[in-house]
Amino acid sequence: MDLATATEAFTAHLSQVRRLSPATVRAYRTDLADLRRAVGDIDLADVDLEALRDWLWQATQRGDARSTLARRAAAVRSFFSWARDAELIDVDPSLRLVTPRRSKTLPVVASADGMRELLDAQRAAAAGGDPIALRDHAVLELLYAAGIRVSELCGADVDDLDLHRRTIRVLGKGAKERVVPFGAPAAEAIGAFLTRGRPALLARADAATPALFLGARGARIGPRAVYSLVARVLAPIVGAEHVGPHALRHSAATHLLDGGADLRAVQELLGHASLGTTQIYTHVSAERLTSTYRLAHPRA
Repeated sequence: MDLATATEAFTAHLSQVRRLSPATVRAYRTDLADLRRAVGDIDLADVDLEALRDWLWQATQRGDARSTLARRAAAVRSFFSWARDAELIDVDPSLRLVTPRRSKTLPVVASADGMRELLDAQRAAAAGGDPIALRDHAVLELLYAAGIRVSELCGADVDDLDLHRRTIRVLGKGAKERVVPFGAPAAEAIGAFLTRGRPALLARADAATPALFLGARGARIGPRAVYSLVARVLAPIVGAEHVGPHALRHSAATHLLDGGADLRAVQELLGHASLGTTQIYTHVSAERLTSTYRLAHPRA
């Protein structure tokens, strides 16, 4: 079987059997396409360890980030492991492929005071009743309050929301469903959007939609619109040029831990499969604690 055919079979397996998100499947397909460009569309069994090493070396020469190299190595390891299990190859050439270590960069996090100022400003902007301003306020409040992913927010329907209990049902990675709580300010912002903002936006649509959050034309809001919104309002707060919705998720997790939340509870809230993924936020909190100590303690 050639690489192109095997790639299509593998990505179908990821989507239909492992039920990974479309974005994750696209990432695997992109990485394997890059491998094909490097080695040619040869037979799957003809790809050896040296070819894989040379492929990663070429990426290094291009100046690809270590995180990109690590992701691509992980993609081919998963691909060839699947091919071996499916008996398409006798030997897995990726078993001895060394995965480059990711650089240990801490996530971008806004301060609690900065988030308070940001959301207060959004509440004031929404007070005029503009449907987009009402939506933006509700989106930002929910992203921060619930710590959900942008894909989870964009995929949420009105029926997934329970304003009385202040919870929202979301579909996370691997099609795993979870119910996430949020606070009173988010509930107030969402309620105002549902009452005054969403009907106005829905009136602009060609057809009705169950989506909770709508774009300017009345259809389900897309991730790009949410990225644009967050980048516009959050970048001045955190002092970073490139910032997206995940920064609100990072901020929510860090502030929960700063407030004494249990790490396991934060893991459940965020929908992390591994506790190790959640533990990066303990480093963020420890860094802040150290910084405060150095500024405030007389013998620091």
